[in-house]
Amino acid sequence: MNKKSQNFGITTGTAATAAAVASILHLKGKKNIRKVTVDAPYGKLEVDIKSVEKLSENKARASVIKKPYNDPDVTVNIDIIATLQLDNSSKITIKGGEGVGKVTKPGLPVPPGEPAINPTPKKMIKKNIKKYLSPGEGATVKISVPEGGKIAKKTMNPRLGIKGGISILGTTGIARPMSSKAYKMSLACQIDIAASRGWEELVLVPGNIGEKIAKKYFKNIEEDRIVQMGNFPGYMLKIAAKKHFKKIILLGHAGKLIKISAGIFNTKNSVADGRHEIITTHAALNGAPKPLLVKIFNKRTVEEMITELDHAGLTQPVFNSIASSVRKRCQENYPMDFDVLIFNLKGRILNTNFKTRPDHAFK
Repeated sequence: MNKKSQNFGITTGTAATAAAVASILHLKGKKNIRKVTVDAPYGKLEVDIKSVEKLSENKARASVIKKPYNDPDVTVNIDIIATLQLDNSSKITIKGGEGVGKVTKPGLPVPPGEPAINPTPKKMIKKNIKKYLSPGEGATVKISVPEGGKIAKKTMNPRLGIKGGISILGTTGIARPMSSKAYKMSLACQIDIAASRGWEELVLVPGNIGEKIAKKYFKNIEEDRIVQMGNFPGYMLKIAAKKHFKKIILLGHAGKLIKISAGIFNTKNSVADGRHEIITTHAALNGAPKPLLVKIFNKRTVEEMITELDHAGLTQPVFNSIASSVRKRCQENYPMDFDVLIFNLKGRILNTNFKTRPDHAFK
């Protein structure tokens, strides 16, 4: 199932479940376990087992490698381990071990103080090992990811307040490429955290550059109020609307934000670009002569186009025009108040038609 050429792989939740199943099967007497079948919301999944060993009469440990699939998933090729101990509790307890993060902020599916093992993986583990338990028998399952602490730095976990490791995730049992639902849901968790604080206003930024600029511009802003939207402003605005936020400040580098002015709400370059056309059009609307328009259109980067506008004294009117279009497009589609601040890479504000000031008192 987990061939590199495939368009999907297994989730960390499925890997943890498979390791738990292999552990209990070993304790129940099964030998030479190479594969196990896991019942997942997606259906039955066959998962390879790397190793399984008996630690005592009632305790075993198994490991699953989350094999590569057609996606740059940072959790591929890592060991996910389940240590299962049988007892007489008549219940199944799931714990987080080394490399599994701990939740520290409200608003996520798991409450603060608990290991970052989401509800669906917990249900999967319980469902799949319950069938092997004798009457009155229970089990404690500890999930560990030896490389989790290192890998977590490359995920959304630090932003979400999940500390010390990765999350054990999954809603279907299978993992699809990061442009899909799973990745967008991880971005939306930021909005869930902000909503749990009772806030009415958010600052949405494309990514790390926008976040740094936002922190520099708003001196005393709460970190959780700055939400990275990646290439999915449309999806994130839809989620913010469902959570009843009243005002959204779109802030970030021109290269991403200006696309929204053309109604592009998925800003990934391979999906839609239009940066040259947008800046050239708004320069023409603000009186730029044809030779300048040709020069702008043929520049390689947005920063180079901005430099040409600077030389012509047109940067402010052009980006005021673009910011107005961004605001209009957003208000046509989402029931919030919007403000737009567009910056260059050095953090210079390019438009002046915004209301939100550095000392803004957020609600």
